[in-house]
Amino acid sequence: MGKERSPKLKLFYLTKILMEKTDEKHSLTMEEIISSLEAYGISAERKSIYSDLEILETYGIDVVKEVRNKNCFYHVASRQFELAELRLLVDSVQSAKFITKKKSNELIRKIEGLASHYEARELQHEVFVTDRVKAQNEKILYNIDAIHRAIAGNAKISFQYSNWNVNKKMVLRHDGKRYIESPWAMTLAEENYYLVCFDDETGIKYFRVDKMVNIDVLEDARNGREEFRSFNIADYASKRFRMYEGPEMKVTLECDNSLAGVVIDRFGTGIAIRPKDDNHFETTVTVAVSRQFYAWVFAMGNGMKIVGPDEVWEEARRITKELAKQYK
Repeated sequence: MGKERSPKLKLFYLTKILMEKTDEKHSLTMEEIISSLEAYGISAERKSIYSDLEILETYGIDVVKEVRNKNCFYHVASRQFELAELRLLVDSVQSAKFITKKKSNELIRKIEGLASHYEARELQHEVFVTDRVKAQNEKILYNIDAIHRAIAGNAKISFQYSNWNVNKKMVLRHDGKRYIESPWAMTLAEENYYLVCFDDETGIKYFRVDKMVNIDVLEDARNGREEFRSFNIADYASKRFRMYEGPEMKVTLECDNSLAGVVIDRFGTGIAIRPKDDNHFETTVTVAVSRQFYAWVFAMGNGMKIVGPDEVWEEARRITKELAKQYK
């Protein structure tokens, strides 16, 4: 038996026991509940526990009593998060490239704490963080917090920006120059977290959050309010492939009918799809024309081609000629 504890803690430990040791598939008898309380140094009688269970139900904890073979069993029937919802959270943490492997494992352990021990073991069996490509910046969550504080406080931020070199080390860009920007929004795009901000010299721009280091929240007020008054972050991100910049243009694509889902997944259901013939359709979309946009089109092979405007078609033709030379 553990050290004797104050009876006032009984309700808290009773909640802990029920949340950790019971779920829809696992229950405890009254004897097991009393024994579990004793392990925490809490002495209790049946009558007082019946009263405590009523208090927990009044508070909103769904404790269910079942009678089987003349024995009473108790379990928590519903929780703040269902197991399927916890799986979704675990999957999101695992797949988030901007969260480091170490922080991913820490977050998953915390998510498991929202389930019973038995359900947590089910979640553990589904965790495969090791071989995923993950960010290396362990301060990523602190970066996000600092940026949110700056946005809420209408303040500029100062930071350094890093990138990989051929030795697989993160090095500071521009000899460690500090960037001073006005943060306005953050978005997830192409599996990475991006800050969208206003630069006093160049206007709207963005940075990958996991590559930002040594962030300071400044006392200077943000600029760019007018530019961001009607700014649509979702529209901005959808036009950029892997968030690379380029001139925004309306581009017409001719596609095989089998690629309708690919196009809709990329640009949404608001696009117009015009039948070209029995096997093809055309659509006109607004994109930031960059090498990454051309790469996306080329990846579709014979199923997609650029129809116009002429300057975009000519650039696609020039790039394919370059590639043909490279692979002769």
